[in-house]
Amino acid sequence: MTADEKELLARCKKIATSTWSDALDAAGINGVVQGIQRRSGEGRIAGFANTARHAWGALGEFDRADFAVGKLVAATGPGRVLMLDAGGTAISTFGGIASLAATMRQATAVIIDGACRDVDEIRAAGLWLASRWVTPVTGKTRLKLLGLGETVNVGGAPVKQDDLVVGDDTGIVVVPRAKLQDVLAEAERLLKIDDAVERGVKAGKSFGEAAAAANYIPEKK
Repeated sequence: MTADEKELLARCKKIATSTWSDALDAAGINGVVQGIQRRSGEGRIAGFANTARHAWGALGEFDRADFAVGKLVAATGPGRVLMLDAGGTAISTFGGIASLAATMRQATAVIIDGACRDVDEIRAAGLWLASRWVTPVTGKTRLKLLGLGETVNVGGAPVKQDDLVVGDDTGIVVVPRAKLQDVLAEAERLLKIDDAVERGVKAGKSFGEAAAAANYIPEKK
């Protein structure tokens, strides 16, 4: 990761997903991930997407080697968020040992539109991980890795390789890399307005007065 990318991620990490969502709305972009909950990790993360997509089936439908969890772990790293599209199926694609290995690679996060297992081990490893499901059902012979680096869908949001991903206690958002500078500028503008409203409330103004003063929600005459 370049110095410029590190600086860019540091700016992005300062902004909450709620503010990012408002900035995405202003740009007319569908970038909010729905139905996927954080299972492990703390705080806010920001990184660039490494994408992966799985096919799924019944027990024994695929070879064990098709699961290819080693390739998924290898796609993690500093400043990278592994975005796994497993079609929302309740079959685990990431467990405790894989999470430990990802942590050893200093992974920023793993986000799965599918399932994980071994949540106690994932938490012990300290990996920031979110998934649609938690289940003990293994992906071995049930899942097949179809590809890395292609466009995927995670929680209803399209994700391309190198898109920005931000996650926190409120949710997860995806910002297209091609639109990042524009959306970031809008998010930083909105953040300044939020800060102004907060300062006004702390200074004793009513919410309506503080919001109107900051041009956040103008009061109706």
